[in-house]
Amino acid sequence: MVGPVNEGIFIVFEGGDGVGKSTQTTLLADWLAGQGREVVVTFEPGGTELGAVLRDLVLNPKWGDVSPRAEALMYAADKAQHLYELVMPALRRGAVVISDRYVDSMLAYQGAGRDLDADRVEQVARWATVDLLPDLTVVLDLDPDQGVATIAEKDRLEGAGTQLHQRARQFFLDLAARDAEHYLVLPARDSVESIAAAVRARVSTLVSER
Repeated sequence: MVGPVNEGIFIVFEGGDGVGKSTQTTLLADWLAGQGREVVVTFEPGGTELGAVLRDLVLNPKWGDVSPRAEALMYAADKAQHLYELVMPALRRGAVVISDRYVDSMLAYQGAGRDLDADRVEQVARWATVDLLPDLTVVLDLDPDQGVATIAEKDRLEGAGTQLHQRARQFFLDLAARDAEHYLVLPARDSVESIAAAVRARVSTLVSER
């Protein structure tokens, strides 16, 4: 496990592409900043300079057919650098870190989606992230036919096919069902404000407990 990081709070938004994670991340960050909290907003893959290179390698279609195992390892490398360079330092100084995607995305897409051995993928992901778990993961749930399928210009993962995205969606829901204490699942097509209000209510409880 990691060293003490309990001064900060780690919140993650998960779900398929096109569900509104970026919008809700911004709204939550603005609300917390208005309360005087230091907020660090970030994303995966690509939240660091090295991560930006890895993001291009895993998502840019110009690289052609990438091995699922190579893909998983590049995502793991992105997460390792992200925690080392950005997430852990921010948590140790007491900031609230809000990330658009984290380990669950790797488990959902590279594990369930690519149909790799889920346990092996999780072992790699947890090792890369020194077993750091979010305090809260918000899953914005949406049928991929209403989300990623509507994106006009798809990256390599967005264009990987409906079945992959359906498997990933179910895996997000399965993860949340196993740990309701640390997850909040919301319908992504609810109004932006109703989603934001539900997130704020849950985060308020989390902050008060600290």
